[in-house]
Amino acid sequence: MDDWVQTLGAGPLLGIAAGAIAVLLVLVITLKMHAFLALILVSLLTALATGIPTNQIVPTMVSSFGSTLGSVALLVGLGAMLGKLVEYSGGAQVMAERLVSIFGEKRAPFALGIASLIMGFPMFFDAGLVVMLPIIFAIAKRLNGPVLLYGIPAAAAFSVMHVFLPPHPGPVTATELYGANLGLVLLIGLLVALPTWYVSGYLWGIQVAKRHSFTLTEGLFGDADPDEVKEPPSVGTVIGILLIPLLLIFLNTGLDFVRASGWADKSATWFQVLSMLGTAPVALLVAVLVASFVLGLRRGEKGTALEKIVDSALGPICSVVLITGAGGMFGGVLRTSGIGDALKDSMSDLGLPVIVAAYLVSVVLRLAQGSATVALVTTAGLMAPAVAAGGYSAVDIVCITLATAAGSVFASHVNDSGFWLVGRLMGMDVATTLKTWTIQQAIESVMAFLIVLAVFVVL
Repeated sequence: MDDWVQTLGAGPLLGIAAGAIAVLLVLVITLKMHAFLALILVSLLTALATGIPTNQIVPTMVSSFGSTLGSVALLVGLGAMLGKLVEYSGGAQVMAERLVSIFGEKRAPFALGIASLIMGFPMFFDAGLVVMLPIIFAIAKRLNGPVLLYGIPAAAAFSVMHVFLPPHPGPVTATELYGANLGLVLLIGLLVALPTWYVSGYLWGIQVAKRHSFTLTEGLFGDADPDEVKEPPSVGTVIGILLIPLLLIFLNTGLDFVRASGWADKSATWFQVLSMLGTAPVALLVAVLVASFVLGLRRGEKGTALEKIVDSALGPICSVVLITGAGGMFGGVLRTSGIGDALKDSMSDLGLPVIVAAYLVSVVLRLAQGSATVALVTTAGLMAPAVAAGGYSAVDIVCITLATAAGSVFASHVNDSGFWLVGRLMGMDVATTLKTWTIQQAIESVMAFLIVLAVFVVL
């Protein structure tokens, strides 16, 4: 693909992208085509329309599909196994009962959101959401309330932590590209993320639950019968198991700090082994193995029975993973077509203040190709020279970094793998996901930018 040059301008490319999204929505919403098939078909037609060389279309689609699955399948698969063990053992029900007893029925959505904010500090969005879902569904069933009342605050919590705070890859990379102070990014990022979650996650979740009040018919992994669960684990045991991946991933963050401070050699064997343990897939694998022993073997589930319990977690998420991968494929085709580069170049010539330009370029890239991380990192790479030449203070650079992050989360829709992940996991069709999750992401983006802009102006 290195010798292929896109000859279409931003206008035609934008028209093709808009048409592709419209066709996809018609296929899925109106004609009821399965989203997996629709995404593959529209990806193929989009590649042809944008002039990607014919012999490179299928490799581009497969590569984009595979790269998305590489990051999603491991995390979602391991997260689903962990969630299944927690749910099957009765741990999800125990956690649900304890949260309701402590916070009360009315504050249960708030409590789930706070728990998700804590889990979302080190855990990736998709893995954290899957791990939390059994508890979310257990509370929804226990209180017979709308799924979205409990699901949206939790999903939004994982979103704000993933987008705005280190050690997640997007904000860390943007911090490095802009030359921002990592400690200040963490501090100001928290000041941005928490009120943003409260409005776009908690308050918005209450509103959408009133409009879309469907209740839980069956949990993601089926429903464990409380009468059949013998000797469920204690709340402390469940919390301890859920803390395993958090602590291991935090270990990686600590190692990065030690390396950056010059206190350790990253090439040392002990450093590399501990770093490996702190990666998200390995941390989740360790948690699943511990849960298999504590919630399985120790409770009398042995051999084939335990294997079947763990295996049963994969069936329900198979469709979710494939559709998420196909969403990544569609976004990958749009990236390869050059639409992001064309729009990026057009936006960079508008002569806006740097912080506003960074936000808008990030928004455009997000809408064009779907991936928040790609939008964040690409915009940071584009705007970094202007920031370096602008003589900005340390706080100003942090604000520009977070403004870029705010733009990268704007209005998740059908070219974003996360759109399909949230919609399918929570039992929503495409139209409902657009009315709930897409708007939530837009509110999250705009509110975070306004907070960052205020800090930029005042400080």
